[in-house]
Parts: sequence; structure tokens; C-alpha cells
Amino acid sequence: MTYFAFLRENARWLSACYLLTVFSGFGQTFFISLSAGDLQAEFGLSHGDLGLLYMLATLGSALTLPWVGKSLDHFPVRWIAAVVLTGLALFCLAMAYTFSVWMIVVAFYGLRLCGQGMMGHTSLTAAGRWFTAQRGRAVSIAILGFPTAEAIFPLGFVALSAMIGWRGAWTVGALALLLVALPVVLMLLARDRVPSASEVAAVSTEGRQWTRGEALRDWRFWLVSCGVNAPAFIGTSIFFHQVYLVELRGWSLELFASAFLMMALGVVCASLVIGPLIDRFSARQLLPFTLIPLMCACFLLANFYAPIVAFFFMGLVGISNGFNGTLVGALWPEVYGTQHMGAIRSVAFAIMVFASAAGPGLIGWLIDLGVSLDLQVTVMGFYCLIFCGVLAFCSRAYLSREHS
Repeated sequence: MTYFAFLRENARWLSACYLLTVFSGFGQTFFISLSAGDLQAEFGLSHGDLGLLYMLATLGSALTLPWVGKSLDHFPVRWIAAVVLTGLALFCLAMAYTFSVWMIVVAFYGLRLCGQGMMGHTSLTAAGRWFTAQRGRAVSIAILGFPTAEAIFPLGFVALSAMIGWRGAWTVGALALLLVALPVVLMLLARDRVPSASEVAAVSTEGRQWTRGEALRDWRFWLVSCGVNAPAFIGTSIFFHQVYLVELRGWSLELFASAFLMMALGVVCASLVIGPLIDRFSARQLLPFTLIPLMCACFLLANFYAPIVAFFFMGLVGISNGFNGTLVGALWPEVYGTQHMGAIRSVAFAIMVFASAAGPGLIGWLIDLGVSLDLQVTVMGFYCLIFCGVLAFCSRAYLSREHS
């Protein structure tokens, strides 16, 4: 089947997965952080205070996700999508009408759980489960929702805030979820996808269907998780401290912000390229290469200070995110089967959320201790280099299991 024929025949389900990742943007760090200054001003919070509240809320969502994420193994995707979209809208309203510090924590927790956690988890789990024979292509299309949100949501929020205030902008976001996202996604998912004969045959040859407990007792799961979650840790850490970074480099914040376009382009290009490659070679065979772009990005940022480096760095981070996100979305169902994928992927997502929460706090603590950011980024690059070898070892272990 050609790429365009695949898109045409599965447009409704691919569109639903794509839209779920788009609207997960309301719970992503890049969007929530746009209200940081207003929250600090209204509630008298310091940068450290707000960062601590955000970290605690994010860690809370990471601990909750394995319990709610396994619901995808027991209920239709349409039901889960309806509940999560409604919940995300309610937490957007909680942010809009927050009146105390404890409400900020509740709003952060709900936005992170429903947005970053369950929306992305639902989208990628559905894509990985529905499209066995074309899993790589399906996940690569779902992943495109993330750069779409990064390109559109911040500009829309800034424009709305200028007209109706930051609380009004969050209210509009809630209405968009309830009046636009919810009915459109439910319409797209009104009809279940029926696998083709070739896909049924592919499912029948998937082999062992691992339970979550069995996957968590597999040493490869944990080693691979330590590798594939490096982009979440490194990217979130650097973006959270971007003001400190640009001050060190003598760059302007506007320059660095404009480089996000390069990141979005990198995600799109990498996702569209890696998807068909996964279908051709398998995610297991491509696993050792996933951290190479991020490793290059870290060494580049740590050793070169010219303003143009910001664009090359962000482009490489985008390639890394597109490569890694698509590959991981296809890897887990490929190696552990699809029967319990909701439960297994919920743990994998929780680890990713934990990595994104821990990174900014750890890097900020080291900065306060006087450890240079260049040294920290260099260590991140060597971490990626080491785990390229670790992931190559895991890849061979997965492939040897298949042929044993």
C-alpha cells in the first residue's frame, strides 16, 4: 500500500490520533509556562516557588498515570477520549479561575495528567494498536500533532491574553476543547476501525502478549526506558532554563524563541522519514540510532557560541524528538504485543513524565551549586553516546529473542 493510499483509507482514525496530540498542547510545559509570570505576580510566588509547585504536580501525574492509563485495555478509545478531553477542559477552567496556591497545584496536576499524560498516551496507544502492519507510519502521523501545537498554541495564547487577559485565554482554551475538539474527535471515532486481512495475519504472528507485570520484570524495558527518555529530560531541562542559557551566550530571547520553528520542522521531517523506515526494518533495528541527533545537539551547544548555533541545535533537537517519539510509539507494541499495551505504555509514559519533571529541578540545583551549564550539557552528550551502545545491546537482545 502506498503512503497516500494508507492516508486516504484511514483518514478518520489517523486524524483522531493527530488531533488528540494537537490538543494535548494545553497540558504541555511550553503552553503552561506562558502563564508563569502572571501566576507569580498575582500570588506573590518566586521562580523557585512556582517551579516546585509544577514539579510536584507533574510528579503526581506521573504516579497516577499507570493506574488510569491501563483503562485503554478495558474501554473503547472513543470513551477514553471523551473523558480525557472533558477533564482537560475542566482543568483549563480551573486554571482560568484559580484563586489560591493550592488551586494552582490542582490545575497543574490535571493539565499534566490529562494533557501531557493521557492525551498523548491515548493517541499513540491507539495508533500502535490499530495499525499493526503500518504501525510506523501511523505513529509518525500522530506525532505530528506535537509540533503543530508548538507552532500554533503559544501565538494564539499571547494574542488572546493581550485582548482578554490570561484568564480569558484559558477560558477560550476550555471552550475550544468542549465545542471543537470533543465533537470532532467523537465524530471521527464513531466507527471502529476494522483491520484488513493482512493486518489480522500480522497480529496473529505477533507472538507472546506480555502483561504489564512481565514487561516490568524484563531488564530490557528499564534499560531502553533510560535511553529513550533522555530527550524528555534534556530537552525540558534546557528549555526550562532558556533564559539563563541565552544570557550566558549573549543571545536574545527572541532569537532563541524563533529557533523553535527549526525544532518543529525537524520533528515533522524526522517523523515522516522514520515512520516508513520502521515499517521496513522494525523499531528494534533502528533503536540504536535514536539518540545520535540529540548527542550531536548537546556537543554543539556546549562548544559553540555563535547565534546561528541556536538554530542548528533546535533543528537537531526536533529531529531527535521526531525520531525518538515515532520509534518509541512503535517499539513497545512491537516487542511486548498489543493486548496489554494500555497498561504497559502508561508506565512508559509515566517514566517520561517523571524525566521531564526531574530535569529542570536537577539542572537548576546544579547551577546554584556553581556547576557550569556547558559542563552539564557535555555530560548529557556523553550520556547519549553511552546509551547508543546500551540501546544497540538491547536491540540485539530483542532480535535474538525473536529468532530463538
